[in-house]
Amino acid sequence: QVQLVESGGGLVQPGGSLRLSCAASGRTFSRYAMGWFRQAPGKEREFVAAINWTGGSTKYAESVKGRFTISRDNAKNTVYLQMNTLKPEDTAVYYCAARDFYWVVAGDLYDYWGQGTQVTVSS
Repeated sequence: QVQLVESGGGLVQPGGSLRLSCAASGRTFSRYAMGWFRQAPGKEREFVAAINWTGGSTKYAESVKGRFTISRDNAKNTVYLQMNTLKPEDTAVYYCAARDFYWVVAGDLYDYWGQGTQVTVSS
């Protein structure tokens, strides 16, 4: 089992930045690929970004490419999502998720999920 806890969400103005963190506990964090997903009210959950178990491969949704950066610190059992140039359409609950070794974009293929953190982009 892996327990995931997100933090760092909040209210930010358009054009601003936030950094989300996802702290993992339980089994060996370094064997897991980590993904970030988001769900806005009335919409389906969507893939945002992912990173493989070594940190050597990342993937981004087209909507966030160039604005968001995913990274991980295996010594701290933590994955991060740096979000810059935020837009109102980035407003959603953001979730981190874990699966063995290699990232995929399909959320259904992740085994462990956090409880989510709210990000609101509004003036």
